Amino acid sequence: MTSPRAIIFDFDGVLLDTESAIFDSWATLYEREGCTLTREEYAPCLGADYSHWNPASHLESLTGKVYDWSAENAMRQTAIEKTLSSMGLMPGAAELLAWSKTHGIRMVVASSSSRRWVAGWLTRLQIDTYFERLFCRTDGYAVKPDPSLFLASLRYLDLPASDCMIIEDSENGVLAARNAHIPCCAVPCSMTSSGDFSSADELYRDLNSLLSSLQSVATSRPD
Repeated sequence: MTSPRAIIFDFDGVLLDTESAIFDSWATLYEREGCTLTREEYAPCLGADYSHWNPASHLESLTGKVYDWSAENAMRQTAIEKTLSSMGLMPGAAELLAWSKTHGIRMVVASSSSRRWVAGWLTRLQIDTYFERLFCRTDGYAVKPDPSLFLASLRYLDLPASDCMIIEDSENGVLAARNAHIPCCAVPCSMTSSGDFSSADELYRDLNSLLSSLQSVATSRPD
């Protein structure tokens, strides 16, 4: 690892464990309808959106029903919000953000989620002021593993790719980082821990471990 001048953060699963809450909302709906949704089936959605695999369309194909998705999604959203309202940041996130700010490391977020979702949670978690800019799907960028979100971040930062570091929790995110040719540290969450992260430059069990590595690099760097 080298000391980055900027960090590009994914949001879901990196800063807040939204992935589990979102999956659980779908799994509960499937169960209500007498069906089962597995994590393996849902995996293409992680770090992306429902363009790779759509749980709504899949449920309709299983049941033969047509659902009022406005109503169903509103109920899922309520359940997700209830779950996340009792959660805090991912372990080590607060410490990593504070340390990075103290050491002059610039920070942005690049997420396949909507700007409303990401900005709303960053504000609720009181960490929005750490980030110079957000790059989100609803800003017109293709979702991961397409590199568009990361390339837009890199253009904004106006730094060489080698001076930046991406933090991702999903296979789609790591592939997007590789496609953008930007160094990437993978920090899987509970939903993505069984994924293939062989494309990542570094693999950490949590953000505390990543922070320890950054601190070690900063300590050993010559004056």
